[in-house]
Amino acid sequence: MILFPAIDLKEGRCVRLVRGDMAQATVFNNDPAAQAKAFVDQGFEYLHVVDLDGAFAGKPVNADAVSRILDVCKIPLQLGGGIRDMATIDKWLARGVTRVIIGTAAVRDPSLVREAARRYPGRVAVGIDARQGFVAVEGWAQVSQLSAAELGKRFEDAGVAAIIYTDIARDGVLAGLNLEATMELAEAISIPVIASGGLASIDDVREILKPERARLAGAIAGRALYDGRIDPAAALALIRAARDEIR
Repeated sequence: MILFPAIDLKEGRCVRLVRGDMAQATVFNNDPAAQAKAFVDQGFEYLHVVDLDGAFAGKPVNADAVSRILDVCKIPLQLGGGIRDMATIDKWLARGVTRVIIGTAAVRDPSLVREAARRYPGRVAVGIDARQGFVAVEGWAQVSQLSAAELGKRFEDAGVAAIIYTDIARDGVLAGLNLEATMELAEAISIPVIASGGLASIDDVREILKPERARLAGAIAGRALYDGRIDPAAALALIRAARDEIR
């Protein structure tokens, strides 16, 4: 189990949204690189970064901010938002991103996911963002007719490293993860699933560490880290203890 601290980029700043609404952005840090370094210093093992403007534009927008994060971040980093062609994938992986997250293009151009996963084994994830069970695309602005499970199953044999599942209704509102839907997806596919959207407290961290959640590969934490609802040291200590029990 990995706890991924999230850095969402809007206009070069580190923000959190409410249910993906760009009009409801709270700025938590004007210096994303400084925020990334803080997460590294706190002991996190893997960083989750999203170019929010890029997700709407369909191409990288906050590339300078991401590059500055990469310059200071000495832990693995996964990046999503506006990654919709092979040239962008090539660029980011060459620049030092550990894993790219393909969201909208996984629905619009599934062959891109397959080609990228073949070219870069273990370095391609699929982002599945769901609204009422159906996959949303274009920065969550449009809802497709695909269910999360249907989309996940399309990539069972593609060599995808992980699925990042976000319940949009829970994202940014500190309502707790939608573990029922997340576990339903995790049990329907063999690809590792990372939970996202709503992680709100240390009790939520304890919940995802229960034996019945063992299929989850990790969870993403955003607003609860920024506003102090989750203490990083306490959360990471729980995860280390859970790993020690497994060993």
